[in-house]
This record gives sequence, C-alpha cells and structure tokens, in this order.
Amino acid sequence: MSSVLPSIDLTTDRLVLRPWPAEEAAAVVAGERQPHWAADFPAEGDRMIAGLISRKPDAPHGHRLMIERETGLVVGAIGLKLPLFWPPADGSVEFGYGVVPSRRCRGYTTEAARALVAFARTVPGVTEVFATVNPANVPSVRVLEKAGLRRDGVVDSDEGPLHRYVAE
Repeated sequence: MSSVLPSIDLTTDRLVLRPWPAEEAAAVVAGERQPHWAADFPAEGDRMIAGLISRKPDAPHGHRLMIERETGLVVGAIGLKLPLFWPPADGSVEFGYGVVPSRRCRGYTTEAARALVAFARTVPGVTEVFATVNPANVPSVRVLEKAGLRRDGVVDSDEGPLHRYVAE
C-alpha cells in the first residue's frame, strides 16, 4: 500500500505537509518534546493519531505533519483515514485535521485541506474525498466550506450526528 500513497511532501504557500514518520509519532507517545514543534504541539488529537501510528510503525498510513514554512515548526496534522483494504471498495476516502491553538485563524487548515484533497484525487482508486464534522464546530465547518467542500448529508456516529462534506 505504500505505493498507493507516495511518501512525498505536499507544499503550499505557507506549509509543508510531510508524511508523519514513525519515530516522530513515537516521540509524541513518549512525551518527548522536540525542538521543531510549536509550543502547543501536540494537541490531544495528535496524540491519538501518534498512538495509532506507533502501534504499527511499518504499516502505511495517510497522516502528515503540518509544518509552518516560515518557522519550520510543526503546527498540526492532517491525514487520510486509510481503509483496511485498498483501493477503497466504494472509492471514498475520509480525511481529518487539527491545528494547534496558537496557529488557528490564519487559514492554515483550509490551505492544508485544499492540498490534501488535491493530492488524494490523484491516488488510484479514489473517486471521492470527504470529511465529517460536528455541526456545532463552526470553525471546522468554515474550513471545509472555504476549502471547496459541500455538505452532502448526515452520518450517525458515537458522537451524535455529523455533517458529511464532499470535495467538489
């Protein structure tokens, strides 16, 4: 599956989206601060993803660190949630993201979402890219809308109903 998701950096105007290396995930799990992390990285969601990566360090995954180009600091993460079997039977792949509080309201997440969606559309077997969001999370809804996704229904989850947004 590693050939499915090339291990390349995605570069935007202000960010580099770098595949999340297993050793970096292990540092998050171990609580070992790295000098190239923003002061408020990792957030809770980052610790959860790092835990998943570190349990199977050689398994392919679609997670990337968000690196601020100006400072070289890791300021968040974004990633494709890879299905167990590739290509996805229905051609759909979901993505999720998070940026540290100190870098919010700068458009970074929208910029990263646009780049990841564009990348995912080039992956063989992917015909649809989507994200789900709690409708009460207004900033995240705005990110998806600004990134060019449109609301496409509701998905039931353990957290309650989530809105589903699909890339155009």
